[in-house]
Amino acid sequence: MKKQLNIQLAPPQAADQEFYTREIAKRLDIEVAEISSIRIRKKSIDARSRNIKINLNVEVFIDEEEAIPTYKSSFEYKDVKNAPEVIIVGAGPAGLFAALRLIELGLKPIILERGKAVNERKRDIAAIHRNEKVNPDSNYGFGEGGAGTFSDGKLYTRSKKRGDVTKILEVLHQHGAQDEILYDAHPHIGTNVLPRVITKIRETILYYGGEVLFNQRIVDFVVESETMKGVVTQDGTQYKGQAVILATGHSARDIYYLLRNNGIHLEAKNFAVGVRLEHPQELIDSIQYKRPHRGKYLPAAAYSFAEQVDGRGVYSFCMCPGGVIVPAATGSKELVVNGMSPSSRGGKFANAGLVVEVRTDDLKQYTRHRELAGLKFQEEIERKCFKMANNSQIAPAQRMLDFVQRKNSASLNDTSYHPAIESSDMHRWMPDFISNRLAEGFKKMGRKAKRFLSNDATIIGIESRTSSPIRIPRDLETLQHVKIKNLYPCGEGAGYAGGIVSSAVDGERCAEKVAELIW
Repeated sequence: MKKQLNIQLAPPQAADQEFYTREIAKRLDIEVAEISSIRIRKKSIDARSRNIKINLNVEVFIDEEEAIPTYKSSFEYKDVKNAPEVIIVGAGPAGLFAALRLIELGLKPIILERGKAVNERKRDIAAIHRNEKVNPDSNYGFGEGGAGTFSDGKLYTRSKKRGDVTKILEVLHQHGAQDEILYDAHPHIGTNVLPRVITKIRETILYYGGEVLFNQRIVDFVVESETMKGVVTQDGTQYKGQAVILATGHSARDIYYLLRNNGIHLEAKNFAVGVRLEHPQELIDSIQYKRPHRGKYLPAAAYSFAEQVDGRGVYSFCMCPGGVIVPAATGSKELVVNGMSPSSRGGKFANAGLVVEVRTDDLKQYTRHRELAGLKFQEEIERKCFKMANNSQIAPAQRMLDFVQRKNSASLNDTSYHPAIESSDMHRWMPDFISNRLAEGFKKMGRKAKRFLSNDATIIGIESRTSSPIRIPRDLETLQHVKIKNLYPCGEGAGYAGGIVSSAVDGERCAEKVAELIW
C-alpha cells in the first residue's frame, strides 16, 4: 500500500530520518515497523518567520514485501548507429537533450561542438583565472555542456509552458546527479558535480550510436532552395543530415552574423545588463533566516528581488549562495562576469546578477545595425569594461552603498573573484539608463531587506550575458525557422529558453518535431 502525506518539521527534525519516520507513523496511525520505505517527493523551506519550518511531501510505502528503490529512472534508448542522421550544433543542455530524445525516437544525432570536452575545457578556464588570454572556443561559455556546466547547475525554472521538467531532472539523476534534485523546491547540481554528469550523458549518446565531435566551429551553412541541408566547419568539412538543430547558446555571436550573411531572418528582443553583487553569505543568511547564524540544518540562504524603476525591471538573476564570481568572457578583448556554486554551497560569499531590463527602444544609437543592435551594445559595454580593467580580466568594482551614494570606494571588500578586482566609479562608464536604475533599485531592495544595501557588499562588472538580445524566429507549430525549412533554432541562443532546464525541454521539443518531419 502507498500513501502520500504532507508534513511540516523543524530543520533538525527534517534532518533526522528516524524522527520523521516516527512522526509519519503517528500521523498515519500505524507502527513504524509497517513502513517499508519513505520517498521524499518535494522539499521546501518556509522562512517567513523566525520559527523556520521544512515542508516535506512524502510517499510512504506500507507493508511492502521489499523496500521500494527510492529513486530510479529508465529510458528506452535505441541503437541508432545506422539510423537517419540529424545535425546538432552545440553541446549545451539544449543540444545534449535534443540528442538523447532523438535516440529515443530512433534517429542518429551528430553533435558538433566548437569547444573542447569538459575535462580539457577545465585547463582553458584555469588560464582565464590566471589572467591569461581567453580561448575564444573554450571558456566558461563554450565547450561540452555549454555555459551551464561551470555556471552553477541551477535547475529551477518558473516557466512551465514548454513542458514537464520532471523528465529532465530524471535524466540528470540517471547520469549521476544527486537524489535531491528530484525533490528540492530549487534543485541544484553544483559546478563540482555537473561536469561528471555531462560526461556520462556524452557516453550514453556514443553508446547508442550517436556522435559527439569537438573543436568543430561552424563557419557556414548549406542552404538550398530555402532548405537547410547541413553545415560547414572551420576545416572545410561539410556535415549533412535530415535536419539541423541549432543549439549554440546566447554567446555565439559569430553564428548570428553567419545567419544574417546567409539571409536567414533574425529579430531583436529585450534582454538585461547589470552587475554581479556579492555579499558575505553570513549576512544573507541572517537577513533571510532572521537569526545571527543559520546553523547546520539550514542551507546557505538565497534571495530574489524584482523592482520597477522608471518603467524598467530591475531584478536579481542567477543567485548563487555560497558561490564564487567568475570571468565569463568568450573573446580576448572583453570582460564579462558570471556566478556559480559548488554542490555544497559552502563558500564564504553569496552573489547574484543584479540587472536592468534593456529594450530595443533604448538602443537608438545602434539602429544602423538593425536586428543586431543589442548585440553591438553588449559588445561595446564589455569592451569598455575590459579597457577600464587595463585590458585584463581584473574586474572593476565598487562597494554597494558607495555606488548608490556616488562615492569613490577607497578600499574594497574581500572577494571570491579571481584574477582580482580594482576600485572603479561604475557610474562613470556604465550607461546612465542602467546605472541610475540600478542605484534606485538597490535603494528599494534595501528598504525591503534591512542591511541588504551595505558597504559590506561589492558590485562587480559587467553582467551582460543574461540572455540573448536576438531571437531566431520559428514557426509556433513546427518549430522550424519561419523561412528556412529543416532548420530548428533551439534553446537560449535562439531566444526560446533561459537556463539549463528550459533549454533542455526546448531541445527535446525540437527533437520531437524533427522526428515528425522524418518519420
